[in-house]
Parts: sequence; C-alpha cells; structure tokens
Amino acid sequence: MRRKTIKAQTAATEELMNQPKTAAAAIARINPFMYGLLGALGVLVALVLGGIVDQLATVLVYIGVAIFLALGLDPIVTWIERKLPRPAAVAIVVSVVVLAFAGILLAIVPILVEQISNLIKDGPKMVQDFMASDWFKSISEQFGSTFDDAAQGVLSFIQDPGNILNISGGVFAVGAGIAGGFTGVTIVLILTLYFMASLRSMKKVSARFVPAYQRETFSGLLEDVSGAVGRYVMGQASLALINGILSLIMLTIIGAPVPALLALIAFIGSMIPLVGTLSASIINSLICLIVSPITALIAFIYYLVYMQIEAYVLSPRIMNKAVAVPGALVVIAAVAGGALGGILGALVAIPVAASIIIIVQKVVFPTQDAKVVPPGTLSER
Repeated sequence: MRRKTIKAQTAATEELMNQPKTAAAAIARINPFMYGLLGALGVLVALVLGGIVDQLATVLVYIGVAIFLALGLDPIVTWIERKLPRPAAVAIVVSVVVLAFAGILLAIVPILVEQISNLIKDGPKMVQDFMASDWFKSISEQFGSTFDDAAQGVLSFIQDPGNILNISGGVFAVGAGIAGGFTGVTIVLILTLYFMASLRSMKKVSARFVPAYQRETFSGLLEDVSGAVGRYVMGQASLALINGILSLIMLTIIGAPVPALLALIAFIGSMIPLVGTLSASIINSLICLIVSPITALIAFIYYLVYMQIEAYVLSPRIMNKAVAVPGALVVIAAVAGGALGGILGALVAIPVAASIIIIVQKVVFPTQDAKVVPPGTLSER
C-alpha cells in the first residue's frame, strides 16, 4: 500500500513538472511570431512618425526659430522688467521688433520694386552703355573676340521680348517666394510673442518632467543654458547691426545702388557665423559693379578692412561676454550645423555648443569628480 502511494505521488509530481514545460514550449513556439509582429508594428509606427515629422518640418522650423528668438530677446525683457511688469516689457520688446521689421519692409520693398522695373525697362541701354565704356573696350582688346561675342549674346538676350517675359515670370516667382517668406516671418513673430510671454511657465513645466530631488539642479542648468543662448543671440545681433549701419553709411557715400537693400544683405549675412559676413561682402561688392568697377573696388576694400576689425576687435569683445566657446569648437560647430541644417543649423550651432559645454561642466565633470577610488583597492597599493 505504501509503495502504491509513493508511485502515485511520483506520477503526480512528474505530471505537474511536465505541465510548465509544455506551456513553456508553447510560449517558445509563439514568441517568434509575436516578436516579429511587434517588430513590424514598431517599424510601421516609426514610418508613420517619420512621415508626420516630414509633413510638419516647416512648422517645427517655425517653432524652433521662435523659441530661439524668444530666448535671445529674454535678456532685454528681463532688463525692462526691473522697472515695468513682465507683460508690459514683453509688449515693448515685441512692438520694437515689429516696428523695425515694418520699417525695413517700407524702406526696402518700394525701392526694390522700382529697381527691378527700371532694370527690365532700361536693361538694353545699360548693356549698350557698358559696352561703350573704356573699361569694356580695354577688356575686349585684351581677351579678343570671345569676350565681345559673349557681350553681344547678353545684349541679344535682353532685347528679345520673349526673354523679357521669361524674366518677368521669374520676377513673379520671386515675388511669390517673398510673399511666402513674409507669411513665415509673421508666424514666427506671433509664436515669439507667445513664447516670450510664457517662457517662465514653460521652464517650470519642463522641470515637472524631472524627479523632485533633481528639479533644483535641472532648473539651474536650464537657466544657464537659456542664458547662454540669449547672450549669443544678442551678441550676434549686435555684430550684425554694426555691420548693417556702417554698410549703409559707406555705401551711401560711394553712391552704391540701393544702399538700404545692400545694408540689409550685410545685416542678414552677419547673423550667419564664419561665412556670413564674407558672403554678404562679396555679394554687395559685385552689385556695386553696376555703377562702376571703381565703386566695387572701394566697397571690396572697405569690407576687407571691416572683416579684420570684426574678427580681431569687435567679435572677441562682444562674443566673449556673450558665450564662452573655444575658437576651434566655434568653427567645428558652425561647419557641422551648416552641413546638417543649412543656414538655420549654422545659426543655432554655436549656442548649442555652448549649452553642451555648460552641461558637461555642471553635470558630467562633478559626477566624474565624485567617483573616488575606495580605500584598500588595488590601485592604491
């Protein structure tokens, strides 16, 4: 009887042991299918998210530029806030920015339309006068008939009414692009207004995503990063404003065509690190060729001198106070940002580099310094 009881218990135990193995085998057979299905769903979700991001790329760029401008204008708002409430300070800053933008449009657009109309109407005569100049004759004598044939081809192109219509169509296309750009600028200004008004609340909400015991450190780090971005934007805007004002004065003195437009080109170019000032200087000097080669030469010499002063006098004094980034990292960040995101990438690359440096100095380095070798380890022996 006892043996039968032992055998029954053994059989029951084996049956219980076999049941989990059978379930595990069934799960093992099901898992590859489930893993494949989940993987396929993950890829599908990633593709859908990628498509959404691609469709919203323009909107995301607007939001990024608006946040960048809000952080850049926040130091001015903070300074005005010492005497006035924050809503009034935000309203003053936004009003000044909108009035400046409207003033630029009112000063540039009518002149630009007039100059384009005159260029279409007087283009053939300008080419004939250019070909009759002593400078053109000397170049023709130096290079022979090839240069003269090329000039005649340009004159024939301009005199053809069909080509004039093509040029007009291109001008209309440029006008449509300008209208689209104006719409984008308007959206960015509106978003900048909202972001400036709610910047502090946005920072507080961002801190809520961090555990409570780390919020104080995170808030301090966020303030340092936003301050670095703001100081960089103000420093770069100061350099661009200096270049724009000096360009307007110089180009007006030498009689350059549309000096206000060329000054705006110089201002926009100076907002782009490294290559912006050089590119704008070359463009303005080439446009001055419309007046005379001497005017273009004077403009080129002026910009050559100005770039040296900006590189060795203005930029170190302004940007060292704005954001402390080593020179090598400035070059690397600007080139990498331009390669990844074009002009916008080059604009935000240096403040991003400054933010990374701040994070490394205040998070990574203290963490590494706190890692001390325990006593009695092999390294101390």
